Amino acid sequence: MSTLTSTLLTLILSVPTAPIAQTVGLDSAPVPHEISAEKWHIEEGDKIIVDTKNNEGYIFHSDGRYINFEVVTGQQRWVYYIGRSYNASTPNWNWTAKSMHTKGDRLTFGPSGRFLRLYKDGVDHTAYGFHEYGQEDEIFNGMDTRFRSMGCIIVRVPIMDLLVKTFEQNESIEVITKNGVDDLQNVMLSFDKEKVEDSEEVALY
Repeated sequence: MSTLTSTLLTLILSVPTAPIAQTVGLDSAPVPHEISAEKWHIEEGDKIIVDTKNNEGYIFHSDGRYINFEVVTGQQRWVYYIGRSYNASTPNWNWTAKSMHTKGDRLTFGPSGRFLRLYKDGVDHTAYGFHEYGQEDEIFNGMDTRFRSMGCIIVRVPIMDLLVKTFEQNESIEVITKNGVDDLQNVMLSFDKEKVEDSEEVALY
C-alpha cells in the first residue's frame, strides 16, 4: 500500500460516524407488516386505526404487525335520527374504547347487540363505537358504498369478536379515525399527538 493510499485510508477511518442503531426512534418505531389472521394473537397495547375515506381498519401490535379488515362508516350527509338532525359522517379523532354495552336493537347492532363505546380523547363519553349489523352481507356488499351507518363503525362478526376479546384483555383500546391513511407508519406513530380533526356533531346511539 502506497503512502498516499495509507494516508487517505487513515483520514477516512478517523471521521466519526453515528451508529445506525442510535438513530432517534429507529429501534422502537413500529414497522408496518401485515400478517394473516391465523397468525394474530392479542398482545398488550394493541391499537386500532380506521381509515374513514377508504373504509378500512387496522389493528396492530406495538412493533407494527397488523391485520387489515373492512368497515362501514357514517353516511356522508345530514340525517334526522332519534329526534335530532346531524352530520352522520364518522368523525376523525383520537379515541379510547372504554366500555362494552349490549343493545336490544339487533338490526342496528347485530345478532349479539354488542357495542364497544368510544370516548373522545379518552375522556368524553360519546355515542360512537364499534358494532355489528343485523344484515351484514347487505350492508357490506349490497351497494357501491360503505358509507351507510349513522356515524358508528360497523364491522363483521369475526372482527367484533376480536375487538371484544382485545378489550377484555387490555381493558381499553386506543383508536384513531382518519380520513385517508397514506402512510400507515406515520399514523401508528401519531397516537400520542393531539386530536386529528374536530367535529361538532354527534351521532345518537
